[in-house]
Amino acid sequence: MSFSRISCRFLKNAIGIQNNVRSFSCTNHQAMRFVQYRDGCDRGLGIQLNGGESIVSLSGADPTIPVDMVSFLHSEYSIERIEKIIKEKKKVLQSNQVELLPCITKPDKVICVGLNYKGHCDEQKKPYPIEPFFFSKFPSTIIGPNDAVRHSSKSKALDWEVEMAVVIGSTCKNVDIDDAYKYVFGYTIAQDISARDWQKTRNNGQWLIAKSMDTFCPLGSVLVHKNEIPDPHSLQIKCSINGVMKQSGSTEELIHRVDKLVSFLSNLITLLPGDIILTGTPSGVGVFREPKEFLKVGDIIESEISCIGKMQNPVIADK
Repeated sequence: MSFSRISCRFLKNAIGIQNNVRSFSCTNHQAMRFVQYRDGCDRGLGIQLNGGESIVSLSGADPTIPVDMVSFLHSEYSIERIEKIIKEKKKVLQSNQVELLPCITKPDKVICVGLNYKGHCDEQKKPYPIEPFFFSKFPSTIIGPNDAVRHSSKSKALDWEVEMAVVIGSTCKNVDIDDAYKYVFGYTIAQDISARDWQKTRNNGQWLIAKSMDTFCPLGSVLVHKNEIPDPHSLQIKCSINGVMKQSGSTEELIHRVDKLVSFLSNLITLLPGDIILTGTPSGVGVFREPKEFLKVGDIIESEISCIGKMQNPVIADK
């Protein structure tokens, strides 16, 4: 299942250039919904159109444009050139005839934020963190929007966590909170699959293994440019298992918001183009239900965020 386009108010005004940060003006109201795809043996970078039915190939129209998103973000691209390619529609592909890949592959960092939704803190009776609480996942955990989550036989407690993910667009170091959005490229959807037994009772309390087993970071196919989502804190976020709603919340519940997360991190770690920040999950995860619920082989995880889209990942046995 590919990402579905959900109508969203479009931001008309571009953000000005400061400190060598690029401005992304979408003055002609082109929807900037970037995708990575595979067409046979060829990979490409494109823009999703027509509610997700078709893709304008950027790399197919201009061979100087990289075929992957991280390289594109590191390149000296021009957003005006992208808009021109969209208008010209030199190479248009049908989404159902290509494989949609995760919108970011091989980022330098995948940084996650714990305890960042009020409801998620409430369901485990924990206070709201005064400062953001960070952990990480290996970039190799990333899989696509339709790929299978592999259920390791070493865990008996796999859990779901739908999250809004922020993608960094420019090198970001020691950034003030007022300037933080200038370094954000856009947003996508993610799952922070978690092995709760390894998180709670194994590996001496360290979370890395619990969060970084193979396939533990399903990522959406569409990277929605920030100009199309003027307020990332007004989005509905949901997760269903086998068609049964488990999580339903709003990014309005975020305790530490996107600008604070980017600024806080940048004053400790240099953020690079393509780096991903998973911003936390709302209430409704399996481990805090009564009785507890965990993922089983054969389950279908469906994740959805308004203005971004949805993804669907089956759970299979790990070989």
